[in-house]
This record gives sequence, structure tokens and C-alpha cells, in this order.
Amino acid sequence: MKIDNQINLETPEGIDIQLTPAGIGVRTLSFIYDLLIRLVIMLAVGIALSFAGNMGIGLMLIAAFLVEWFYPVIFEITKGQTPGKKSFGLTVVYDNGLPVTLAGSLIRNLFRAVDFLPSFYLLGGICLLLSKHNKRVGDYIGGTMVVYNEAPLRMSYFNFEKQKNVELQLDPEMQKSIIAFAERSKTLSAQRQQELANILSPILNVQGPEAVSQLKSIAANLVGKA
Repeated sequence: MKIDNQINLETPEGIDIQLTPAGIGVRTLSFIYDLLIRLVIMLAVGIALSFAGNMGIGLMLIAAFLVEWFYPVIFEITKGQTPGKKSFGLTVVYDNGLPVTLAGSLIRNLFRAVDFLPSFYLLGGICLLLSKHNKRVGDYIGGTMVVYNEAPLRMSYFNFEKQKNVELQLDPEMQKSIIAFAERSKTLSAQRQQELANILSPILNVQGPEAVSQLKSIAANLVGKA
């Protein structure tokens, strides 16, 4: 059981990083943003080539192909995000948190054709909703995911030393989730903290503010600050 959908990774250098996959809502908005930009580009190209006759039509088709398939690839491998994703604070990374490369970006974008099936990205949307890390088909094939740009959180976000000692038997994954929750607690509203803490109410046997307090106590105990 996880408190939220945050992913905790450890780099080969031993540095812990947290990634938060972007959901279908914000990804749809960023897609629409990029779609509008592509339409503006094609409108400008169409106007520029409107006086070139049949050759202009041929060049227009080539331009449409390049814009449709290489617009996201160029931005993802150079900046990690398209303008649409940048506007909503999103970026594309590999599953291990590393920046996406040409191969990964090409694969995930080529499989947009599969995500589109049978129409209007229905398959991709269903796959994304069912995915643990909000991944569409192209993300699964390319080994990528879309995450929020978030500054790494430091232990100083949570004062472990003020918490009382609470003992509970937890598996390693659960321990990581509780420590991550405690670290993020100062960035969350009291209501959001309680919502997340209530997910573990079957284990804690309490809810609301008391559940939040217990989770912070457990985190303090796990890091040896209790």
C-alpha cells in the first residue's frame, strides 16, 4: 500500500530521488497546448506555400509529416519537455529517472499511432488510467514516463526530533513511503496530509490529525530521530 503515487529511486551514486508521474488530466492539457502550436506552425507553412502550386502541396505534406512526428522528439531530447509540457511543469524521463534520449523519444512518439486506436487516443487513455505510473502504450514500449518537475526534497522539510516514538512492523516499501510523506508534509496542506494519512488508517487504527501525527512519529523512528 502506498500513500501516494510518488516513485522513490536510488541513483548509481547512492542519491535518492523522488518522481511524481503526471496524471491523464494535466497530460491532456499539455497535449492540447502542443496541438495548438503545431496547428499554428502548419497554418504559417500553408500560407507561405500557398503560391507554389502543386509543388507547394507536396512540400506542405512533407512539412505536416515532420511537424507531427518530430516536433515532440526534438523538444524532448533537447529540453526534456515540449512547450506544452513545460507550461504545465512536466518532463519526460526514463523509468530510472534519467533524461530521455533520441531512441526513447522516437519509440514513445512513434507508438502514439497505437495509443490513438481506435480513435481519439482511447487506447492510450485507458492504458494511462490503468497504469500504476500513468503510462500510455508508447511509454511502456519506450521505457519512459511523464513526471512533474519537482525540486528534490530534503530531510530538513520535516523536524524528526520533535516526534514521539511509535513502533510498527512495516515492509521496506512502506517505510520509504512514510518517510517520503514526512519529508513532504510541510509542502502539503493540513487537509491533504490527513487525506494521505487516512489511506493507512486500517494499519494505524486512527484517522485525521492523529493519523498524521502517528505517521510522522513512525518516520522519526525509522530515521533514528525519535
